[in-house]
Amino acid sequence: MKKGAKIGLIVAAVVLAVVLCFVGYVAKTYNRLVALEENVESAWSQVENQYQRRLDLIPNLVETVKGYAKHESSVFTEVADARSKAGGVMQLGSDVLNDPEAFEKFQQAQNELSSGLGRLIAVAENYPELKANENFLSLQDQLEGTENRISTERKRFNDAVQRYNRAIRSFPGNIVANKHGFEKKAYFKAAEEAKSAPKVEF
Repeated sequence: MKKGAKIGLIVAAVVLAVVLCFVGYVAKTYNRLVALEENVESAWSQVENQYQRRLDLIPNLVETVKGYAKHESSVFTEVADARSKAGGVMQLGSDVLNDPEAFEKFQQAQNELSSGLGRLIAVAENYPELKANENFLSLQDQLEGTENRISTERKRFNDAVQRYNRAIRSFPGNIVANKHGFEKKAYFKAAEEAKSAPKVEF
């Protein structure tokens, strides 16, 4: 074999090795981004499950309170409206993760529902016989447990989003992410009223 042919073969082998390394890197990065995106969607489904659980508890809670506090109709209407609105945005699915406006709408509806539930529980405080009702206490405990689960799942979701967003924005992974359409995901944020300290008066 001639010397020139040998050098050509070595150069071809080096180029082939570089190309294979590059293709391997792109494939590995792409698969990692897919796995991270799947983690985000899995965490999102857990958030949705807990919000659905809360939606399912609300009618029983409202009916129990209604039995004792018949004249508190404005609170019942507010909770029913907030539940209806939150239920409407529950049907969005994981597509909401790629639409910041829809995600914001979802979060706002859930915050309104939380606010309405807070007022419903406050109404119950005015009725000692309701506070002692076994059914009400059980529903209140279930709701409290659900709210804790929601908080936990939202944190897990935000952690998954952080890992994913970091991966698609970091070099050189961002090149693969941009080429294959991986988009930044939104985080859950604290409700506006949680940003300021409550006013306490004695």
